[in-house]
Amino acid sequence: MNLVDSGVLIALLDRNDPNHQRCLLSTKSLSNQALLTTWCCYTETMYFLGKIGGYAAQAKLWALLLSGRLELHSLSASESARMAQLMEQYSDTPMDLADASLMVVAETRTMQQILTLDSDFHVYRKADRTALQCLP
Repeated sequence: MNLVDSGVLIALLDRNDPNHQRCLLSTKSLSNQALLTTWCCYTETMYFLGKIGGYAAQAKLWALLLSGRLELHSLSASESARMAQLMEQYSDTPMDLADASLMVVAETRTMQQILTLDSDFHVYRKADRTALQCLP
């Protein structure tokens, strides 16, 4: 299972995105393991894909989810509380809701890497003070 941020999802599904090839190659090198994200990131991705290509672009995201290649982590109440803590801690960056949700999933599932194009993930730290390895 590979944690994935909105920017990578958008790049994977939008062939005109300048990061499309790089993200495609990166995900293929991960042995076709499922991608994991949150509803926060899924919503953000759906919004931006709609702006880029309307429903046709959004339909690709639905297909990715319905195929099982993309899975959504449902956040618990305690994870939501942790997201609020992280957003306060990184308010000077600032950390958005989607990024906070991914950091919480990384903590909860003890994940060590993330597929992201967002440089803020080089700043963020998990509760154990470790950074995530950012791909691609």
